[in-house]
Amino acid sequence: MSELKQSDASPLLTIAMPIYNAGKYLRLAVLSIVQQSFSSWELLIIDDGSTDNALSEIADIDDPRIIILQDGKNKGLAARLNECIDRARGQYFARMDQDDVSYSERFKQQLVFLDKNQKVDLLAVRAITIDENDEVTGLFPSALTHSEICAKPWRGFYFPHPTWMGRVEWFRRHRYMVPGPYFCEDQELLLRSYPISEFATLDEVLF
Repeated sequence: MSELKQSDASPLLTIAMPIYNAGKYLRLAVLSIVQQSFSSWELLIIDDGSTDNALSEIADIDDPRIIILQDGKNKGLAARLNECIDRARGQYFARMDQDDVSYSERFKQQLVFLDKNQKVDLLAVRAITIDENDEVTGLFPSALTHSEICAKPWRGFYFPHPTWMGRVEWFRRHRYMVPGPYFCEDQELLLRSYPISEFATLDEVLF
């Protein structure tokens, strides 16, 4: 697994987590990253002008791999994701939302898959849905192969964006449209890039 070797100076994986008024959910989301079985990562938390002081909820999580950036401005999710892409030091780039939870094996399993499947540009995992009490409410719909994921692009892609991982070069080549379409920046990126990319979903619930 040659690509899984990293230098001492840089992490192998950059995780992007722009936040806006993340509230009580942020702590669990961050802890699910800290507790990953794979350890060579950096987590970029960019605060998009929050007013709820949610960052105080993670002030006691002392991990040098977590980088918090604040400028007091509200630029929107797409712009903040592009900032993460520009700042990324990893060979791989992963998405993570402020109110979601990654299973501890998520990053390891995705990295192994991408290393073995060099033609795959963007990889998701299967996800369950939970309620405010962390009770399981269902299984998020997903498709596994590129042809299944992209079968009806005009109706959208069953390809949950907070579970994405790919090589950072792919994200830098395509980037996010700014300003992003209303709550559709990830779907727009898929619609624009799918004809010249290869998508896949790891058939394991890891999110």
